[in-house]
Amino acid sequence: MPAPVRFARLEHWLEWQQSAHPQAIDLGLERVARVLARTGWRRPERPVITVGGTNGKGSCVAMLEAMLRAGGCRVATFTSPHLVDYRERIRLDGRWVSEASLVAAFERIADACGNDSLTFFEFNALAALLVFESWAPDVTLLEVGMGGRLDAVNVVDADVAVVVSVGLDHMEWLGPDLAAIAHEKAGIFRPGRPAVCGMADPPAALLETATALGASLQLRDRDFMAREHEDGSWDFADAGGRLERLPPPALAGVVQVGNAATALAALRALSPPRVIDRGAVERGLRDVHLSGRFQRVPSRTGFEWVLDVAHNPDAAAALAANLARWPVPGRTTAVCGMLADKDVAGVLDALRDRVDRWFAASTEGPRGLGDAALAARAAAAGIGMTEAGSIAQAMARAASEAREGDRVVVFGSFHTVGPALSCV
Repeated sequence: MPAPVRFARLEHWLEWQQSAHPQAIDLGLERVARVLARTGWRRPERPVITVGGTNGKGSCVAMLEAMLRAGGCRVATFTSPHLVDYRERIRLDGRWVSEASLVAAFERIADACGNDSLTFFEFNALAALLVFESWAPDVTLLEVGMGGRLDAVNVVDADVAVVVSVGLDHMEWLGPDLAAIAHEKAGIFRPGRPAVCGMADPPAALLETATALGASLQLRDRDFMAREHEDGSWDFADAGGRLERLPPPALAGVVQVGNAATALAALRALSPPRVIDRGAVERGLRDVHLSGRFQRVPSRTGFEWVLDVAHNPDAAAALAANLARWPVPGRTTAVCGMLADKDVAGVLDALRDRVDRWFAASTEGPRGLGDAALAARAAAAGIGMTEAGSIAQAMARAASEAREGDRVVVFGSFHTVGPALSCV
């Protein structure tokens, strides 16, 4: 039996977890389930909503959290990755988990590992479940890390499962096409339980998987609908009735009303339903906040920063649509930082007509991409990028050239937007 692992400080636990398992990503539930069972954890009696999808799952979780909290519910939320502080990932009623609670959870997990080992993310997911067990929330929200069927959060049977969208990303792990990826994402659905899909026309594989699993599938524009008005308000409708002239979500972006409708459909699918009245829905929509999703920040010198974690072609297309919807009188400069395993050409192609000037920035970590390598990939895609060093250095370079009425878009990864938040 391995010797017990003990660290007094959170950063030492996180450093150890980076190499505790031979692979950084190792999808599968067998090891996770064995370790979780050894901890003595029991599934909460209160509802669990699991949210997956290629894009939009973070926004959907944020709106679920905001509406539930506005309705008086105690809400436990697990999301990933973080932007600045690891503790962002585990929250109770919006408050970050304490370092002491995390250390206690990590000790309990390490003691339960036996001959099994866990990846960094698997430690993270199990720690969230153990912390939430002691908090006893009214509703637990779990965000899928990657895929769904084999993701660590899928060790929990969700009362309602949500797939916000399906797109091409993480293909080396999830499969070569939309059909394979849709099958993986739909793996969070459960027999006889509501399964909410935020797409009006999802891949056939998602429908087939839902049918094979016996899930009760609800599709956008078939089972629930959202209709926007010119003034920004919108109407929601499902089998339970209509909510008209709802306020636009505080999260800016052309896709956010659809994400809000998907979140609302998930809430209304709970059984027994949570008592979330119209007032709570409205307060949640107005109060919701999520960094790094078309986040607009005015600079001191009159230009605008836009921070967006878009890192795949579909997310980049949404960012391009947002830039078109909210134009500026001046130039648009991009500070781009991406990971080495991403579709750089596909992302840049979606944005090439919306950007006047490009700076390449280096991202840190084992999957990071240096500014020179990023500029080379951009050149191969027909886009000229200036090598500009670190995220902070590239932002300083872009800011020095920006004038009143311009905007600087910092995008491409959580590893880009996280460091950028301290620079705006």
